[in-house]
Amino acid sequence: MEAGLINWLRLGALGIIWGSSFMAVTVAIRGFGPITVAAGRIALGAVILLLLVRVMGVKLPTMRGSGGRKVWLAALGFGICSMALPFFLLSWGQGYVTSGFAGVTMAAVPLLVLPLAHFLIKGEQMTGRKVFGFLIGFSGVVVLIGLGAFKSSGAGLEPLARLACFGAAACYAFGSIITKLAPKVDPFAFAATATTLAALIIVPAAILLEGVPQEWPAVPLLAVVFLGVVPTAMANLLLVSIIRSAGPSFMSLVNYQVPVWSVIFGALFLSETLPARTYIALALILSGLAISQRWKRRGSLSRT
Repeated sequence: MEAGLINWLRLGALGIIWGSSFMAVTVAIRGFGPITVAAGRIALGAVILLLLVRVMGVKLPTMRGSGGRKVWLAALGFGICSMALPFFLLSWGQGYVTSGFAGVTMAAVPLLVLPLAHFLIKGEQMTGRKVFGFLIGFSGVVVLIGLGAFKSSGAGLEPLARLACFGAAACYAFGSIITKLAPKVDPFAFAATATTLAALIIVPAAILLEGVPQEWPAVPLLAVVFLGVVPTAMANLLLVSIIRSAGPSFMSLVNYQVPVWSVIFGALFLSETLPARTYIALALILSGLAISQRWKRRGSLSRT
C-alpha cells in the first residue's frame, strides 16, 4: 500500500480516537481530580506500551553516547509537551469551559505548528496554499462549534481555563516539532520511553497534590481506563508514526477532525442531535485538508 494512503488512514484513525477523548475526559473528571485523570491515563498507557515493546522484542533507546542522550531528551520533551502537561491542562480546563471551546482550541495546533515548522524543520516552509488550506479548515471548525462556544458560563476560573486549553494546544505543537527533530529510533520504543517518562513526572505530582483517591466510581474509572488504552497508548503509536513519515504539519491537521468526531460521539452515546452545520463544517474541514496537502503530493507523504 502506498505510504501516502497509509498516512491518511493513520490520520483518520487518530482523529476518531482523539475525538472520543473529550467525552471520556468529561466522564472521568466527575469522579477524579484533573491531575489524577491525566496521571491515570498516562501510567496505564506506559504499562501497555512497555509490555508491547517487550513482547515485540524491541529494545528501549540506549543512553550511551550523545546520540542516545538526545533520544532520551527528545522523549522527555515529547512526554511533557504531548502528554503530561496538555492532558492536565485539558482535564482541568474542561471543568470550567464548554467542551465546544476545548475543541476549537485544538484547531489552533496547525496554526501554531506552521510558523514553528517554518523556522525549525527543513522542507516545512510556509506557502500560500498551506495557509489558505489551514484557514478553510479552521473556518470549518468555527462553523461546527459555533460562536456560542465562546460565551461565558459564569464560572470564576473560566478565563484561566481558556488559557489552559490554548496552552494545551501550544504544547501539542511543540511536541510535534520535538518528535520530528528527534534522532531516528524505533517509533514503538520512542513512544514507550516518552510515555514512561511522562508517567514518572505526573504520577508523583498527582499523589502529592490530589492524594490517592479514596473512592473509585465505576463509570469514571472505566473512562480513565479507556483514556489510557486508546487515546494514550494506541494514539501515541499512531502519532509518532505519522510525524516520522509525513511531518508535523501533516499530523497537526488531525486537529481539524477532532471537533467533528466529538459531536458524532456525543450524538451516538449521549443522544445529542447533530445540527445541520455539522455537515457544512465537515465539507470545509476536508476541503482545507485537501488544499493544504496537495502541494506535497510527491513530497513528504511518499516517504517511508
